[in-house]
Amino acid sequence: PNRVGGVSTVCGKPKAVGKIYGGQDTEAGRWPWQASLLYRGLHLCGAVLIDSYWLVSTAHCFHNKSQALEDYEVLLGNTQLYKQTQHTQKIPLSRIITHPDFEKFHPFGSDIAMLQLHLPVNFSHYVIPACLPLPDMQLPPHASCWITGWGMLTEDSKLLPPFSLQEAEVGLIGNKLCSLLYKHKTGKDRLVQEEMLCVGNFSTGTSICSGDSGGPLVCYHHGAWVLIGLASWGLTCRHPTNPSIFTKVTHFIDWISTVKRLTAVPSPLPAPPPTDFVPQLLRATGSSKSCSVLGPAQTCLLLSFMLPAP
Repeated sequence: PNRVGGVSTVCGKPKAVGKIYGGQDTEAGRWPWQASLLYRGLHLCGAVLIDSYWLVSTAHCFHNKSQALEDYEVLLGNTQLYKQTQHTQKIPLSRIITHPDFEKFHPFGSDIAMLQLHLPVNFSHYVIPACLPLPDMQLPPHASCWITGWGMLTEDSKLLPPFSLQEAEVGLIGNKLCSLLYKHKTGKDRLVQEEMLCVGNFSTGTSICSGDSGGPLVCYHHGAWVLIGLASWGLTCRHPTNPSIFTKVTHFIDWISTVKRLTAVPSPLPAPPPTDFVPQLLRATGSSKSCSVLGPAQTCLLLSFMLPAP
């Protein structure tokens, strides 16, 4: 595809536009790359469409879960989670590839996974990929960035029927400031690593919550929406909320490209081929530094599981 300002011209351009306020239901077609990863028919995590065969999500979504591909499907084109429309596309997976360095060096390190679809999606007004950033992409300080998901509304209140996709505008927070905030809350140092991004909205108190994992942080750049982060972890989503931590997509662009290049297109067989969790030929990109471990007593993690005790 053609590139303008480092961004592909066929991605990141939803047809639905309109003035939307944060933390409310989303207009259909506004975030057409948002997917739900279904586990045995129920929403498990968010995922983000990046081309006709591939989505990205977070590796921790698959922690202590079945590795049988038939347990997973991807739901695209929906704004209300379980209400299928003529725009819905529900597609089985052909492969789940988690990053080989997931949690090797620190909690939630390299928290990224790639999901290959068994069949290609049909792009429509309601199903369009988000743009991937270039590895060296720099956002202007006041870029418009949004998070979306079907997760819990707060620590104690679930999203209720009709399960409308939620959205909120957020700002990027520097990792040093974010680390200081987390050190103040937990007493632990170096929680926010270089392959992570920190976001928040101190005026609205918006944060990610359980069920939002793997969903997108997108920012508007050169006329298109670019995938900057994947919802990874945080402290509680009770008020006052804490910044949310996202996997930094620019850090993993080379790995994403390598996986796509080395993975065959699935043949349209009646049943998906066996899963390929963490193929050994795919090496991590970037370096990871020291290891810090959270104690379970200090941290009520808002995403699908607790960290193991040190």
